[in-house]
Amino acid sequence: MIFDKDNMPKHIAIIMDGNRRWANANGLPAAFGHKKGAETLEKIVRYANKIGLDFITVYAFSTENWKRAEEEVKALMVLFQSYIDKYTKIADTENIKVQFIGDFSAFSDRLQKGIQKCTDRTKNNTGVTFTIAMNYGGRNEIINAVKQIAKNIQDGSISVNDISEQTISENLYTKNIPDPDLLIRTSGEMRTSNFLPWQLVYSEFLFIDKNWPDFNEEDLDNAILEYQKRTRKFGAN
Repeated sequence: MIFDKDNMPKHIAIIMDGNRRWANANGLPAAFGHKKGAETLEKIVRYANKIGLDFITVYAFSTENWKRAEEEVKALMVLFQSYIDKYTKIADTENIKVQFIGDFSAFSDRLQKGIQKCTDRTKNNTGVTFTIAMNYGGRNEIINAVKQIAKNIQDGSISVNDISEQTISENLYTKNIPDPDLLIRTSGEMRTSNFLPWQLVYSEFLFIDKNWPDFNEEDLDNAILEYQKRTRKFGAN
């Protein structure tokens, strides 16, 4: 695919929706949909790295997803553990930098160690930065940022008048990641579901009527081409 290299999105965020619908449509338990979705994710990140994207961030598990059936949540935790353990070596071999955002305190010690191991092993890689949002909630992220800023005011390191957009951005989980240029959500749903509410204010949105396990490289190509047709004004005329 030939893209306008001067108008490439630097950062694409993805809400990977439709794993359970895919499983249901194929007469399979939800866990099979999530497994297939993980395979799709690996393929898409590899392709993103190949075409030179700088950042890709995916919504893997939200703070609200704990409300799902206990059996499904347990299956997801097992999948996360096996996926991260396996993917750490793959990402390192492919020069992909992996990082995670969210509140990991609710995860098992083993899963937390897997997250840290993956982060440490790939931190010096220079390909695409692949960020996985796990137990992530956008409002919680902002609340945590406000609390940290309040502590900084209390200890005198900053004053109230020092608070700016940059101050808030620097206290978010994504402090070292530029805001997404493009948000893609699969399965046809048209909402952001508490994903990156601060960071998405000027992102382009693209909603695709295809379940995540069926998403492929051509779909990513088409999303980038659609992005390149748009004029980003950032509030200007």
